[in-house]
Amino acid sequence: MNKKAWIVSINMGYGHQRTAQPLKFIAKDNEIICANDYPSIPEKDKKIWVSSRSFYEAISRFKKVPLLGEFAFYLFDLTQKINEFYNDKDELSPNFTQRRTYPLFAKGWGKHLIEKLNSEIPFVSSFYNTAFMAEYFNYKGNIYCIVCDTDISRSWAPLSAKNSRIKYFTPNKRTTQRLQSYGVKKENIILSGYPLPLENTQNIVEDMKNRIINLDPSSKYREKYGFVIREKLGKLPPESDHPLTITFAVGGAGAQKEVGVKLVRKLKKQILEKRIKIVLVAGTKKKIKDYFEKEIINGGLGDFINHGLEIIYANNFTDYYDKFNLALRKTDILWTKPSELSFYSALGLPIIIAPPIGSQEDFNRRWLIKSGFGIDQGKIENVKDWLYDWLDSGYLAELAIEAFIEGERDGTNNIKEEIEK
Repeated sequence: MNKKAWIVSINMGYGHQRTAQPLKFIAKDNEIICANDYPSIPEKDKKIWVSSRSFYEAISRFKKVPLLGEFAFYLFDLTQKINEFYNDKDELSPNFTQRRTYPLFAKGWGKHLIEKLNSEIPFVSSFYNTAFMAEYFNYKGNIYCIVCDTDISRSWAPLSAKNSRIKYFTPNKRTTQRLQSYGVKKENIILSGYPLPLENTQNIVEDMKNRIINLDPSSKYREKYGFVIREKLGKLPPESDHPLTITFAVGGAGAQKEVGVKLVRKLKKQILEKRIKIVLVAGTKKKIKDYFEKEIINGGLGDFINHGLEIIYANNFTDYYDKFNLALRKTDILWTKPSELSFYSALGLPIIIAPPIGSQEDFNRRWLIKSGFGIDQGKIENVKDWLYDWLDSGYLAELAIEAFIEGERDGTNNIKEEIEK
């Protein structure tokens, strides 16, 4: 029998929502609580959430402005900076973010939410501030926080980390080490892996069989490492069940949408010849969907929407999440900035890395490259050259197999089992 839990998230960007959504099946009332937008949220609490969300989205977009935008984002990023792991700094002391946040709790921020949910069942949050709220306002049950990046700043640990009872689910060894360096007790850290969608992990072998054929059109990788494929995947079908497919995902703040349009334009010939399919992910942003549609039509490819081109959009996160995960089953290459989607490489998806935005994405990028799961994008102007070079050499197939073998995919079940103890 499943033990239910409060699954709590926020809708600021997609990272925290994407982290919580796979656990909906163990959520009380089958509902994920949105801490910054639930029905009875006090107006004073909502104002704090709205101001922080608006600022983050504005600064992410403003970053594109030469010099001034880059400098403004640099100053903002200092508040969430991750130090190099091997250093002589005092990592136990609270940072600017905590010193600014905890006084808001003292004024009552989050009290209404915790009193509304307060019970003996586990409180599982995909955002650190909501976990801090639960502890500050004496939530009765166990409190868990799920880490959603490959490395984290001091902001993720409580003000007094050594005395905290918050338990953490970490996606990798480095975040486990970081939390300990910030003062979190070892017994309060569970190395679970990142929670991936079960609909994708449960069908991964079939999806990989078709993907490898598309990623290795010249059979270079299969000729050299056929024994690895036979051991891990079994016999491949004679041909893939879909054309070579690239999914380009825009971040929650709408950054980098222009890259997706340039990609479509540069691969127009291949799309017209039905040699390639491109999926543009607009998420829940109607403005981005409309922008993609307008640019596709202006580029003479309007007739290919829903054929050689697809736009993923929904007016709510749950529907978008389901559409996105379904599209990934027929995706061969995931092209995205290194957000929480870095962990989706474990689905056997080679990541083409768009420029990172913020300190945590710099570290996510580093993790992808060191792990052998991803590679930086080349110049969009020359995408036909370097993309097909990587395909013909079997390099992208190598990244996919490396991620499939070495990536962690049991996060969702590991978290479920811990909660049910």
